[in-house]
Amino acid sequence: MKAKLKIIADAHIWAVQSAFSELPGFDVDLCVLENKQITREILSDADILLTRSSTRVNADLLDQSSVRFAATATIGDDHYDKTWLDEQDIGWANAAGSSTGSVLEYMMTVLLDLQMRGCIAIPDTTIGIIGAGRIGGALSTLCEKLGMRVLLNDPPRARREGGELFVSLDEALETADLLSIHTPLIQHGEDKTVHLLSYSQLDGFKGKGIINAARGKCVDNDALCDWLDKSDGRFAVLDCWESEPAPLARLINHPGLAIATPHIAGHSVEGKAANTQYIYNALCQFLEVLPAWDMHDVLPDYPACQTFSVQLGMWSTLHAVATSLYTIADDDAVMRVWANVGAEERAKLFALYRRHYPARRAWQHAPVSIADADASVLQMAQAIGIKII
Repeated sequence: MKAKLKIIADAHIWAVQSAFSELPGFDVDLCVLENKQITREILSDADILLTRSSTRVNADLLDQSSVRFAATATIGDDHYDKTWLDEQDIGWANAAGSSTGSVLEYMMTVLLDLQMRGCIAIPDTTIGIIGAGRIGGALSTLCEKLGMRVLLNDPPRARREGGELFVSLDEALETADLLSIHTPLIQHGEDKTVHLLSYSQLDGFKGKGIINAARGKCVDNDALCDWLDKSDGRFAVLDCWESEPAPLARLINHPGLAIATPHIAGHSVEGKAANTQYIYNALCQFLEVLPAWDMHDVLPDYPACQTFSVQLGMWSTLHAVATSLYTIADDDAVMRVWANVGAEERAKLFALYRRHYPARRAWQHAPVSIADADASVLQMAQAIGIKII
């Protein structure tokens, strides 16, 4: 007889029914709920909890429950009280690394868009990458391929590996033209990243641009507004916001905000599918069973090849391709409208857009052809992850 297993899962985990309705060796009772329905009472007799970032998993939710494993289908896990979970011997997992490719595609699109706006000249730009983990480390390689000078700031890695590859935050603030943040959210300690960029740091920043595609609270959003106020040449790109899901209207409306997106950098179809795959594999490992579900079996068909002609120069061509594969302007336009409604309505619209995000395919599964392109254009396109056929 198969062992019974009750799973409570967030309804907005990609393909949740397909992935978790059956598990080898178990009689699964899968209950799929909206996050507001995931309560202490509903979890009293559950074995497994699967969430996204809107559910805080801690003693208030799980104390006295029968849950023995919890996983979040997100890269970040600061909504999990990991210390308490460990003390209670409750297994936990996140999907760290699952959306790396999607975030890198977002960043390449951003940099090309900033180039076309005249905010930066890519080969002449020094970029300070704050946080050199999976995403930041891979981003540094891509930026070097674009011809940018890269400064890496990552104190934990610098302590482990020595300081030769890294610079201090002060040096990045002094030297970089553009800062891009890719750290986890750390609340306390010597590597605290809450308000990593606040009034004092921004006052000392000699560059002109800031990108945050990490965690909203890494940048003090009030301080960022004030920093943008001080010069027309300054700009910011934000995918993550301090007061999510109701970002500051003042910041959304700020003329210095070059690109605004609602925390969707990792939201390609493949990125969301990988989120599910990661926590499915983690659950199978916890249950000591072999995985039987594969996201590739349920992914939608890949898009047909698109053909592009060479634009006015390499950067224009790459921009045309990248913004066709990912129409970042659509996300920006939608979000700008939200600044004109109240905070409560803004929060609803923010959450709704993320839950029903339009399909965006990973570049590796969206091949393109560039007619009459010379070797340098094709090589650069392939170098930044565009699939050329």
